Amino acid sequence: MEQMMRAVEISQYGGPDVLAPTKRPIPQPGHGEVLIRVAYAGVNRPDALQRAGAYMPPPNASDLPGLEASGTIEAVGAGVTAWDVGDKVCALLPGGGYAEYALTPAAHCLPVPKGMGLKQAACLPETFFTVWTNVFDRGALKAGERFLVHGGSSGIGTTAIQLANVFGARVFVTAGSVEKCDACLDLGAERAINYRDEDFVDVLRAEGGANLILDMVGGDYIPRNIKALADDGRLVQIAFLQGPKVELNFAQVMTRRLTITGSTLRPQSDLAKARIAEALREQVWPLLDVGRVAPVMDSTFALNDAAKAHARMESSGHIGKIVLEVAGG
Repeated sequence: MEQMMRAVEISQYGGPDVLAPTKRPIPQPGHGEVLIRVAYAGVNRPDALQRAGAYMPPPNASDLPGLEASGTIEAVGAGVTAWDVGDKVCALLPGGGYAEYALTPAAHCLPVPKGMGLKQAACLPETFFTVWTNVFDRGALKAGERFLVHGGSSGIGTTAIQLANVFGARVFVTAGSVEKCDACLDLGAERAINYRDEDFVDVLRAEGGANLILDMVGGDYIPRNIKALADDGRLVQIAFLQGPKVELNFAQVMTRRLTITGSTLRPQSDLAKARIAEALREQVWPLLDVGRVAPVMDSTFALNDAAKAHARMESSGHIGKIVLEVAGG
């Protein structure tokens, strides 16, 4: 008889209440994979999109939600030499984080930073992989540049503020309350724009325009982002909370030499993700080890309360990361 584990599955597509406790067989690692006994799992917007039927898992990935976790390596597959059973790690997952055990390629694991607990470590992979590849690789942010990040108080936003600040950029953010704006300023933002009271386009144009914008809102923010960019500026799109379709005058892109790009993390190849992991290990993990950068924590829910965690995330009242406690530690 197969050994079973607790998990939370998407019983049907819909709202948070479709997340249901279940039992699943414990998966076994294949070549190049590790099996992680999950301590904590991060909760992210893509989980909610998958729950709603709008973000399908890649082929051969678990259908369970959950794209990041921390815990202890329980077993290693053939060909794995970098990790041993008993190692504590945090990892980017292809899916399956909302469970007691999860599989992932060994190359997508990173060590738990020095002095950091497993709860905080579970908040690192999805956001740090996303920020690094979009802000520093694709967006090519440089010291001294003006960087605008929308949703500054989100997990992505709080990570982007800290990393951009550490690497010498001037950081501007948008957020929807005084509390959220204050949190962004405390993390190193030079200016926090409450979008309910101010127009980010006016603020950035007064500063000379943004050299780089990281946007997860979409909708009518897209043409406004174009207006807010400096000449030769770059817009990196990573999500569409307000929709992906707009009317845009591309003459501005040509005459002002603008770059519009974007990416999603989950569909990228295992090799691409492994390369991001290596860059993070070399350039960002030393900052985490000494506490110059740290995840911002919002709240913790039990695994069986995943629906409540999703409701918290979709209320947009949170500041920083939400995690599920699976085994703790």
